[in-house]
Amino acid sequence: MDGNRRYAGQMGKDSSFGHVMGGEATERVIEWCYEIGVKQLTLYAFSTENFKRSEEEVDEIFNVINENLLKLYSDPRTHEKETQVRVIGDRSKLPAFLNESIEKIEKATKNYGKFYLNIAIAYGGRQDIIQAVRDIAGCISNGKLSLEEVNESLISKHLYPAPGVSVPNVDLVIRTGGDERVSNFLPWQANGSDCAAYFCAPFWPEFRKIDLLRSVRVYQARETEKKQEQSYRVSKVVNFLEMGIREEKSEEIGQLQSI
Repeated sequence: MDGNRRYAGQMGKDSSFGHVMGGEATERVIEWCYEIGVKQLTLYAFSTENFKRSEEEVDEIFNVINENLLKLYSDPRTHEKETQVRVIGDRSKLPAFLNESIEKIEKATKNYGKFYLNIAIAYGGRQDIIQAVRDIAGCISNGKLSLEEVNESLISKHLYPAPGVSVPNVDLVIRTGGDERVSNFLPWQANGSDCAAYFCAPFWPEFRKIDLLRSVRVYQARETEKKQEQSYRVSKVVNFLEMGIREEKSEEIGQLQSI
């Protein structure tokens, strides 16, 4: 969700204005995703790299995130739509008040399962994999797992949130603000599924429903392309096998004629 600060600068405002407007855009996007049938949405709210920003701005962002979490908690739509809210990331790096709000909304929505909203805070994709490896190593060390049991599926299960059901493979990554990079976001889940990617110019506060629908078209086109590729590969294998069968039959006929 890139471009909050640049949007604020474009409007002649300070960064806090951009983050507040970004929070409002987030609320709209959650609603749109539910409307079009998305089952799982992961928002990259604050990366581990964002800690390099000034202390003042980091505090601003955490306050905005906290306000939006409390808004989600009290919003009747969250409960009507059975939205399970989960936070992924290194919570030890977060202030106490934010962790309290996280625990509050996670506890209130833990039994919901119609729509999953994952919010990445103090999150880094590489760090996610590291913590999963450490967790698995600990299980092997105390005898709960054997080395032979370690595979892709097991690693996926130990990614954030841990403990709990991990974020599944990603179908579509959307980035606003004009940059064409994913910035350490869900690398295991995105690269492993060969997902579609949609990069667009509008800053996050400017993101519209038409932009979301365009991103879905990119995903649909990618899925069609994958099916065509799979169909082509299957046809090549079938043709190869049929050619081999014809050659075998031709050899058998030749042998019979020579006999």
